[in-house]
Amino acid sequence: MSLTPVVGIVGSDGAYGRWLRGFLEQRLGLEVIGHDPADASSDNPEKLLDRAEVLIFSAPIRHTPALIADYVARSAGREAGRLWLDVTSVKSAPVEAMLASQAEVVGLHPMTAPPKAPTLKGRVMVVCEARLSRWQPFVQQLCEALEAECVRATPEHHDQVMALVQAMVHATHLAQAGVLREYAPILGALPALMPYRSASFELDTAIIARILSLNPAIYEDIQFGNPHVAPMLDRLLAQLQQLRSQLEQGDDAARAAFRQQLLLDNRDSLGAEVLADGNYTFERVGYLLADLTERNAISVHLPEDRPGSLRELLHVFERHRVSLASIHSSRTPAGEVHFRVGFVAGSDALALQAAAIEIDASGIGRVLVR
Repeated sequence: MSLTPVVGIVGSDGAYGRWLRGFLEQRLGLEVIGHDPADASSDNPEKLLDRAEVLIFSAPIRHTPALIADYVARSAGREAGRLWLDVTSVKSAPVEAMLASQAEVVGLHPMTAPPKAPTLKGRVMVVCEARLSRWQPFVQQLCEALEAECVRATPEHHDQVMALVQAMVHATHLAQAGVLREYAPILGALPALMPYRSASFELDTAIIARILSLNPAIYEDIQFGNPHVAPMLDRLLAQLQQLRSQLEQGDDAARAAFRQQLLLDNRDSLGAEVLADGNYTFERVGYLLADLTERNAISVHLPEDRPGSLRELLHVFERHRVSLASIHSSRTPAGEVHFRVGFVAGSDALALQAAAIEIDASGIGRVLVR
């Protein structure tokens, strides 16, 4: 067992496979070889089984168990003493398939699409250590390098939780998208509704847009590939049907039942501390959304990622006597970090223009077109 093993990725041309390959090569300095069933020019499975001490399966959920079973048959015991991993969103079936091998087995589930950032910092990754001994130091090194918040779980518990954390969230937002589509001929499409938005509506529509922008096959498999989703949907439908029945009844008794069952009982179930934390999170996100609607702002890309770059940028505004109201960072699809700086009402437009010109001319940053 080596802490610098050759790594093979099955599904290396998929979105997560590409991200993992870049991370392993650039962050850990490992040699990575890869096979993708859709790419005949990629390394063949035999090369991966011969050379890869660590094998990672990064394939669509529905195909992963059969793909692993094929590699178990091909490997025929050569995998003994090696490490096999998978990064699918469902864990029981892939982990069970890997356990049919003689390799050590760990299931991983990063709780995010492939990030634009170099690591998973700020994100959660579920770790299912199904059979792990000699490769424990490497798995620990990998988790530390990924910088994720790692949560240990059994595959079965993971899948039960994902029916709520992923499948329920996706299902409710896709249902909302369907309702919005049906109402569009009557009230207009989403842009016509946004002037009336609440913070909650804006957040929900942002999640809808996120889901619909990514790979449909992933969201399909999260619903269809997890056996715990159907019972969850039964419970969700029952809750909605209960509300519908109360509205149909419409009297004071129905209102009292609504308050008790859907408001008070749920509030008591969550508890005061969870409610307080959730309210605080919502308020912070609400303030962020308000800041991002401020038109008196500029966005700047700092090309040099080094200590002191942001301080130099802020000094430019200080020299031009411009007061800041907010500052937020975001990352573009290309991976650039952009800072959006908002200014107090009534800021001198000429001073802002002069500051922007200095930022560009000095090379501190690049002011982006609004």
